[in-house]
Amino acid sequence: MRKFYFAMMMFLSANLYAQQKQDTVIKINDVVITENGFKTPISKQNRNVYIIDKEMIAKLPARSIQELLQYANGVDLRQRGPFGAQADISIDGGSFEQTVVLLNGTKIIDSQTAHNMLNLPIPIEAIERIEVVRGPAARIYGINSLTGAINIITKKPAKSGVLVDAHTGSNFEKDTEGTGKTFYNGGVHLGGVLAKEKQQHSLFGSHDQSNGYRFNTQFENTKLLYQGNFQFDDSNEFNASFGYTKNEFGANGFYAAPGDKNSIETVQTTLAAIQSKHILSNRWTLLPRLSYRYNFDNYRYFGNVNPNAGVSKHSTNSLAAEVTSTYKTNDGELGFGAEIRSEDINSSNIGNHRRENAGFYAQYRTSFFEKLNVNAGAYLNYNSSYKWQIYPGIDASYALTDEFKFIGSLGTSQRIPSFTDLYLNQRPGNIGNPDVKPENAFQGEIGLRFMQRQLTFNTSFFYRSIDNFIDWTRLVATEPFQANNVGSMITRGINFRSNYGVDINDYAKFNINLAYSYLDSRFKNMTQVLASKYQLSALKHQVTNTLDFKYHNFSVLLATRFNQRMTSKSYWINDFRLSQAIDKFTIYLDAQNIFDTQYFEIGAIPLPSRWFSLGVKFVTL
Repeated sequence: MRKFYFAMMMFLSANLYAQQKQDTVIKINDVVITENGFKTPISKQNRNVYIIDKEMIAKLPARSIQELLQYANGVDLRQRGPFGAQADISIDGGSFEQTVVLLNGTKIIDSQTAHNMLNLPIPIEAIERIEVVRGPAARIYGINSLTGAINIITKKPAKSGVLVDAHTGSNFEKDTEGTGKTFYNGGVHLGGVLAKEKQQHSLFGSHDQSNGYRFNTQFENTKLLYQGNFQFDDSNEFNASFGYTKNEFGANGFYAAPGDKNSIETVQTTLAAIQSKHILSNRWTLLPRLSYRYNFDNYRYFGNVNPNAGVSKHSTNSLAAEVTSTYKTNDGELGFGAEIRSEDINSSNIGNHRRENAGFYAQYRTSFFEKLNVNAGAYLNYNSSYKWQIYPGIDASYALTDEFKFIGSLGTSQRIPSFTDLYLNQRPGNIGNPDVKPENAFQGEIGLRFMQRQLTFNTSFFYRSIDNFIDWTRLVATEPFQANNVGSMITRGINFRSNYGVDINDYAKFNINLAYSYLDSRFKNMTQVLASKYQLSALKHQVTNTLDFKYHNFSVLLATRFNQRMTSKSYWINDFRLSQAIDKFTIYLDAQNIFDTQYFEIGAIPLPSRWFSLGVKFVTL
């Protein structure tokens, strides 16, 4: 049945394309990407970048950032707990520590462990778009961007209004091992905006909870986000944001199965940032930023069975300041700046540690002639533990025609070990290694982009080498896992991404997104181990597809994901959303994992069976 569904999907898209009217024109949504002050429309990007925009976010059967990123091509979203409880994220075959996450350009670096990277106080109603940047990005984003970056951009309100979204769902199965109650989830998301001529304020909050989908997988998640924008005049503006989230969940099998059956974890994160923009002249723009992140992680191995034993508590602080400047020359544009970051941890089984990081970067872009665009630069980094390193990069594009463009890039990057990699003392399960070295990456990529009316597609090939790859390994079964540099990971990859949309008539629209990624990863100079946690566990084949149809105020979306890992079985996951808008109200019905597939993304943790949700939304924004 799944093969039949996929074949019909391909036939339908081909048939609609063949019947396309030549005078039908749909505008390409040319979103402007901001990278260290450079503003570049996505159609003019030299790198492999794509967008999950607010229209797609509204269509997808998802209510958290984690669920949205499931449908992103090249992104490996590996969930331990569903509905945004906890997930690891990586891009194009890297590990979960090798991708940097940003919020409105502010880096979210978790120095304890990237397991908590996506613990963000961002309800999806506050998201304008998500930018996915593939490939080493140190020239732009600094350390920890070995395989790419994900930048979450929040909405800048244009008018005052409110938002209320309430939903509930279930798989209609019972917790036979625990309470005997039917599994469910539910939540309420609220938002309010006050928009005036020179200032805008928005406040978003959400509360989601569930009793899980199997024994000890319950969760309770609260998020709060405030944003303020102030325009003093045409040349000066100021932005402030504050967010808080508390996420408590049952961690059955998350880290040390089967002994952690009763484990419970609570993660609290506070984010604050202020930034401003100053247009000093028609050539020179200045962008300073100050940000702070606090994270508290409380893990109880025995849960409520023995709450005073097996407790691990970690508190981390990260304070960063950054200044970016751009200057327009007669032939191009120069971007340069500096950032400093201080990180510390106070932990029951990692200890007390502190380190500082400073970065200096510069890049220049120009068009040597009308069709060739080049962007080159370097990032110079100093870390108190690893001293000086430099990471150059270059990307270019050549326009064959107005629709066809060749793109190419060469880039380098670094990932500094986390405090967990270095100092964890969690015997007999896991121990850190203070001698572990930073990872270094080199990647080359070449691709072709086509953008015309209803149809766009991108295809590319890349080669990447990561030296000193960090993994958790052991030589014999009785030893704990330990962080080690295990050799060099060589990855070759091909990816294809396309979008086709058509106005069938004045009331009906059809759109299809189809993407495929293939990865071939191998190790050289690898140390011999009995077992490892992350070697060759990446996706080998990945297909992501959405079909959506809208008629008047009724819409339906079908989403398909196919994943096959290097060392595990393949699986198909199919979801859909039906929605009907009535004035300012929207009623929606979601069904996830329609065919009730049994699948695993991390270890032996089974993810939810077929799940249904019903929701209603009221919006005046």
